[in-house]
Amino acid sequence: MTGPIAIVYTLYDDLEVAEQAVADVVQARLAACANILSPCRSCYLWNGVYETRVEYPVLFKTGEDCRAALMARLEQTHPYDVPAILSWDAEAAPAYVGWVGEGGGPA
Repeated sequence: MTGPIAIVYTLYDDLEVAEQAVADVVQARLAACANILSPCRSCYLWNGVYETRVEYPVLFKTGEDCRAALMARLEQTHPYDVPAILSWDAEAAPAYVGWVGEGGGPA
């Protein structure tokens, strides 16, 4: 694999749910790895009401060929009605790009 990798970002309001989502997609080889970040405070309007919530951001690293499938899996399994699932390209060192392209290593 050459070129950029894809970063896919979403948030969960429960650490155990985030951990299960990460295990699911990494074991399915839709992402090579993920980082569950420190809790953050999200602020937004929902149904016209200002809300705040503590959430756990998750960054998934995947190849371009798995990005759409990863995003679809997250959307299907996410507990939110309208989850924020975002993605962007990231340049990476060649060895890391290769490792991500292998889904985190040989099967």
